[in-house]
Amino acid sequence: MERGRTATEGSGAERTAARQHHGNRHGRSERARQAVLEAADGLLVEKGFAGVTIEGIASSAGVAKQTIYRWWSTKTDILLDAFLQDATEALTPPDHGDLAADLGAHLHQLALFLTRSDAGTVFTALLGHAQHDAAFATVLRARYLDEQRRRDRLPLDNAVRRGELPPDLDTVAEVDQLVGPIYHRVLVTGDPVDRAFTDLLVDNFLRRHRVR
Repeated sequence: MERGRTATEGSGAERTAARQHHGNRHGRSERARQAVLEAADGLLVEKGFAGVTIEGIASSAGVAKQTIYRWWSTKTDILLDAFLQDATEALTPPDHGDLAADLGAHLHQLALFLTRSDAGTVFTALLGHAQHDAAFATVLRARYLDEQRRRDRLPLDNAVRRGELPPDLDTVAEVDQLVGPIYHRVLVTGDPVDRAFTDLLVDNFLRRHRVR
């Protein structure tokens, strides 16, 4: 984001030098961090959770192991950060000012994210790991599941604010009914989670609450 110039910014040469210094020092660091996250994603998809190692991530990312240990302690920490970054970017619902449009777009995007992206594969692996690591299960719930439920409620919260839904609506319970079937198909039955299915979930919700 660009900011307006002020009288205290200094000369053009000074500003250029300052930007270059900041970019060289912090830009390389951020590029290395992103390379590690992308490498971890790729290795998990290629080799599975057991096949991902810190050494492998470092080699794939082109960084030293010491660089990785500056930010993360375990491969699970890396995979979780990679997944959370992807989820924040992909799973924040739109706000079109219309409940049907917002819900339809969000549920379809959630289904695509879980079934057709590398991040969905990472999520499945992290859930599997959480079954055997209670401490990590708590972290996963706090850092992803709680935050994602908040994001999932946004279309309903916005609709309540606009008067499309009643103010006393139990949005927590309603969100569980909307997204629960998607997770059930993805993680349990393996049945298709196509646009027809997510649209049916939306239609059932709208009919139940008499929303056009």
